[in-house]
Amino acid sequence: MASPEFPGRVIKRGERDATTVRRIQRRLNARGCGPIGVDGKFAGETEAGVKLFQARFPDADGQPLVVDGKVGSITWQALFGEDSVPASDRAPTPLLAKAIEIARSQIGIMEQPPGSNRGPEVDEYVRRAGLNPGGKFAWCAAFLYFCFDEAAIAGGRANPVIKTAGVLDHWERAGRKGVPRITGPKAVEDPGLVQPGHIFIIDTGAPGGGGHTGLVVEVVGGKLVTIEGNTNDLGSAEGVGVFKRESRKIAQINKGFIDYSGA
Repeated sequence: MASPEFPGRVIKRGERDATTVRRIQRRLNARGCGPIGVDGKFAGETEAGVKLFQARFPDADGQPLVVDGKVGSITWQALFGEDSVPASDRAPTPLLAKAIEIARSQIGIMEQPPGSNRGPEVDEYVRRAGLNPGGKFAWCAAFLYFCFDEAAIAGGRANPVIKTAGVLDHWERAGRKGVPRITGPKAVEDPGLVQPGHIFIIDTGAPGGGGHTGLVVEVVGGKLVTIEGNTNDLGSAEGVGVFKRESRKIAQINKGFIDYSGA
């Protein structure tokens, strides 16, 4: 029997779709997290069963689940199997696909020396975004502008991406210009909204009030494969190079995603 597909929203206390709730209740009972009455009502008993499941079982990558009593895409996948949450590795437009191709070609580029925010390639990223490399700027946003700029040049067209090296500046200006944005909460509710080629934005808050950004190359349920500049193996917002990362969760993207597929 095929696994039931994730319904595209977080299932939690008060859910009105009784059929979906009964599926969860039956599955919790089958995984030893009951007994729970299969009544189609997501109330205290079912919430407790979900929390027990989340405490006992890992996600699809063997990492601990968040114990919150809610069935989002990652918990759904742990309950019903990998095929129950759609994955996407194809960008919706040629520009976004080319930007991913360019980003892949830069994986392994490192600052020279490490920690300097400088180096031949890094200087070009910063210069392309309109800044003087001598300022030793954080360059994660400049890296993305460079990737899209190279993709636009290859396609013989103008680069639609806002020219900025500021992460939060990009988010705010995209909103003012009407560039489609998917907020973090909306993406958590429906991971299917996020596509390869989207740009993620994280507000890192104080101290500094800055942020971090990267390019989505694959969506796997509630998780992302990304390529990021000015980062490291652990995903720091102030790293030393361009890395491919496979551990970002959509729930960690607190600002959201910028979508240039319609540009």
